[in-house]
Amino acid sequence: MAERLGFGETRAEELAVAVTEAASNLVKHASDGSLMLRAQPGGAVPDGAVRGIELVTMDAGPGIADIPAALRDGTSTAGTLGIGLGAIRRAADSCAVFSRPGRGTILAARFGARRGDPGTARWAGMIRPLGDETECGDNYIARAPGGPGGKITAMLCDGLGHGPLAATASREAVAVLREAPEDEPAALLRRVHARLGHTRGGAVAIVAIDQHAVTFAGLGNVAGWILSGPDRQGMISVPGIAGHQARTFRQYSYTRPPGAAIILHSDGLSSRWNAAGLPGLSGQDPLVIAAALLSEAGVHRDDAGILVLRP
Repeated sequence: MAERLGFGETRAEELAVAVTEAASNLVKHASDGSLMLRAQPGGAVPDGAVRGIELVTMDAGPGIADIPAALRDGTSTAGTLGIGLGAIRRAADSCAVFSRPGRGTILAARFGARRGDPGTARWAGMIRPLGDETECGDNYIARAPGGPGGKITAMLCDGLGHGPLAATASREAVAVLREAPEDEPAALLRRVHARLGHTRGGAVAIVAIDQHAVTFAGLGNVAGWILSGPDRQGMISVPGIAGHQARTFRQYSYTRPPGAAIILHSDGLSSRWNAAGLPGLSGQDPLVIAAALLSEAGVHRDDAGILVLRP
């Protein structure tokens, strides 16, 4: 993967060391651990370019009581040299850890092809297909056509069912926002509904976010939340299936508290997650929030998709 993205030999070796250390941590400390590596999606940066590689680990292990100490070399809870997290942090352009003692740990790190500050990501998403499926019926897109300081328009689509046909429906929905990201959410939802008529359809949520307000339009059971500290506020979606059943297209406006994260997720995540039980999560990197909620609330009987936006 590093070679395909133009990493030099030294940088690729640094990435390999970090991934090895992350995997070793899961083996030594975790239960129900998983590791994800992917090319950083274009949506994570304003100009859409692929900038590097993202590494995420999620586990249900014992957690870390003192994260700053764990990131220092020489700290260990398993009789080892304790260089794992420190080595990852040194190699990465950005590295964040979120942990709850007794509940598990999330690690998220980004590696550019060349050393440098990758900047703060304004959004991040994760999708996970059902079982052994190779395609996920959930998909998402986020765009900021006005530049880094402007409005963000984003969508998450849960294609009906799972597998290739569901993935086709969600790809068609994503294409609508790629073509016209500046429309209002209700107008975009109407266009998605028309576009999905030849597919099996899906549930769709579209959101537009500026510094102080959130405008939301949803059709079906994609959940929309405003997460601010220990509190979360749900946003209203109307019943229906984009492409097949839609009586009306409505959008609703909400106040966005300073620093609040906007979250869209499919029913592959339970809506029963408790923000108060995840202290400090709302201020984390969007990739950490997405991974933590997927780990906390993800169900394994359906595709799962989550998109977190934090302008």
